[in-house]
Amino acid sequence: MLKKRSVQIAVFYTVSLLIVSLITVDFGGLDSIVPSYGDKIFHFTAYGLLTLLWYYAIKHQFEFSKIKTLLLVGISCAVFGTIVEVLQKVLTISRFYDEADMLANILGVLFMSMIIVFVKKTDVKKY
Repeated sequence: MLKKRSVQIAVFYTVSLLIVSLITVDFGGLDSIVPSYGDKIFHFTAYGLLTLLWYYAIKHQFEFSKIKTLLLVGISCAVFGTIVEVLQKVLTISRFYDEADMLANILGVLFMSMIIVFVKKTDVKKY
């Protein structure tokens, strides 16, 4: 079932990430609790997950090799993250362009890509 819905899940997550990145979010008093680098952890994790979802979606829709799929997905996710940062600068007054956020996005993509490369699929025998 997840294979059939993998593209829909990836698109939903991508659109959700875009919306969350461009709207104003008020965390109230939570800002004093969250560490100053918490935003970078969010970017790293969000773009790592974005990479994983799109890798899974593309891999199961097309007969691409693992490396070809990772190149396509990795480059696309990194470009998407960069475009979102530029859109924050151009379209919003409450969100800001931050090169550190862009770096966290790209590092999340690279980290997840490395995990995907090194994880080998194991077959489980059914008895």
